[in-house]
Order: sequence, then C-alpha cells, then structure tokens
Amino acid sequence: MILLSHAGTDVFSATTPSREVMVATVDGIVTLEREAEDPAATWRVGARALAGSHISSLIMPEPGMIFAGVFHGTVMCSRDAGQTWERRDRGIEHHDVYSLAYARIDGRLRLFAGTEPAHLYLSDDLGLNWRELPRLRSVPSVPTWTFPAPPHVAHVKHITFAPDDPRTIYVSIEQGGLLKSSDGGETWTEFGGFDSEYDQDIHRLHVDPRDGKRMLMVDGLGMYATRDGGRSWERRTRHDSVVGGYPDTLVYLPSNPDIMIAGGSKENPGYWFKHRFAGARIARSRDAGRSWELLRNGLPDPDRWQASIEAMCLEEWRGSFSVFAATTAGEVFETHDGGDHWREIAKVAPVSKGEHAFILNRAA
Repeated sequence: MILLSHAGTDVFSATTPSREVMVATVDGIVTLEREAEDPAATWRVGARALAGSHISSLIMPEPGMIFAGVFHGTVMCSRDAGQTWERRDRGIEHHDVYSLAYARIDGRLRLFAGTEPAHLYLSDDLGLNWRELPRLRSVPSVPTWTFPAPPHVAHVKHITFAPDDPRTIYVSIEQGGLLKSSDGGETWTEFGGFDSEYDQDIHRLHVDPRDGKRMLMVDGLGMYATRDGGRSWERRTRHDSVVGGYPDTLVYLPSNPDIMIAGGSKENPGYWFKHRFAGARIARSRDAGRSWELLRNGLPDPDRWQASIEAMCLEEWRGSFSVFAATTAGEVFETHDGGDHWREIAKVAPVSKGEHAFILNRAA
C-alpha cells in the first residue's frame, strides 16, 4: 500500500507495483485497488473511511499502522491497514493538523505533527501521547508569521529530515520561513539571507539523499536550490516556468534523486479566488530542478485544466517508477513509465490543502 496526501509520506520503494493507494480527500480516505500487480491494470474504488473528515496527511510508520492528520481536526490512527480508526491526540492542544512525518531518531520511532497555528508536536509512543516542541516559536520571525486568507494564521505545511542524520529536521512555515533543528526538534534556527524575491511562503523542502547540503526549496514564487546547506540560494524557476507561477508538490526518484516530478499551477490562490481557475500542470526534471519539461501525454491541457494538483506520490519498482497525482476536482492520475504517459484512474472527492478545493469548486 502507498499513500497519496498533501503533507504526508510521498516517496516509496517496492519490488513490485503496489495494488492499493490510499487517497486523502475532503471527505475522508478512499482506497483505490487493482487486482493485478501489472502497472497497466485497471483501478477501482474500494474501501472508504473517516467520512466527513478533511484529511491533510497520511503516514505509515510501521507496516499496517497508518496515521491520518485532519484539517480542523486531530490525529487518527489505524492499526489494521485502515479498516478501523481511533483518535490519538493526547497532548495536542491545536486541533487543526496540517502535516505529519516520522523518523527513527536515536533508535526511537518518533512521530511529528504540524498544526495551524504553526506549532510542532512530537510523540515517542506511536501517538498515544504528544508533547509540543515549543522552541519552534522562539525564532525571531515568529511575529511576522501570517497567511493571506482569513484568519491570517500561519501553519506548518511540511516536515522533512536530513537523510544522513534524522535529528536534523526542517519545517516549512506557510507563511513564515524555513526552520532547522539539529537536535531532534528541541532548538531551532531559521534560514536567512533571502532577498526580496523570497516571500517566506515556504511550501516544502527536498533534501538530496546523497548530500544533505544540497536542497531544493519550493515556495509560493518558485523553486530555489542550495549546495551549501542553505548559506546561499539560487533561483531555479520563475513565474514563466513550465512548472507554473505557483509550484507545490514535488517527488523524486530514490535511486536517482536528480529525477523529479513536480506539480504546480499557473497562478497563486489569489487568482483562483477571482477566476475559479488554477491551470494545473505536471513537469519533470532530470537534472535536480535546473530545467523542467512539461508532461502532457494523457494529462489535460494546462491552459484549460481548471483544478490544482494538491497531492502527489512516487513509487519506485523494478527499474521504473509510478507517480500518482490528485486534484481539487477529485481527479487521480497515474503514470507507470516515469511520466511519459498518464491516465486518469479514478474520480474521488476533492483532494485539497485547506480551502483550495472550496475556492476552485464553488460557482463563480
């Protein structure tokens, strides 16, 4: 089983293509199933769970154990691969969960939950108890953290770890900045040196598994790369990039991290609100984000694709890889040949970070 959500685990490796994809929607979790491991096999909608909950993130820290973050809600846990669920949020005081992540740190499996307002929580007992990591909010920029849409409150959009030392944690604040902890989340610093091009609308960070100093940051203006651990950055995409003026989702190939697939939209959500149009597009890079090619075969024309791509995941298997992408219109697309060809495999409830689907889907 692999997971498709906005802010959970998004890169997987397997010996054969998975036969189940769990999708986080605005109306609970939908599991897509296929009878054969053949990547060309037909998918169907299978089990559903947590109806009425707007799911933000999905992680599977142990086989068969799945955690779901809920927008305007809490953390839910299934110990039987999604058949039954229970609430696990003791100690979480901010019940609007935007992101989940996990890592094995000092031999212990640790779960992390990011919320709105932007707070970070840690659990050492698989979610039975949580404690806040309060010094996340001790960095100088905290008074400036905000968000364009009412109530103008920032959130923890994405959590990731250094591949060579999971005690090094990176947190993307939307909108606020990019933060780093080198001690498992107990103390924090923030990246500086951003010039006026950076609006601190940090969406996510990709850390190269071959070299932790090489990173690619996605924010509300484009993509930025560093080769020196964040001391300096160079802009990789601009508004006229094929990735679009508002890139967001980003996955990479574990065996060759220079190969990346990204999802974006023509303009930012302010434009969506006025025009009810995002202009979704998917692009591929073969050189670690230096250049991008627009992927079309089987995908809608970006100039006519009304939706926004809100979730993406990649699974590498037997020398190839599959990518799944889901939109605010509930479309789920798949490629099983590395992005050369795509097909729509299902239509589910909208998949959305926060209010994005509601902005785009309501009548003009």
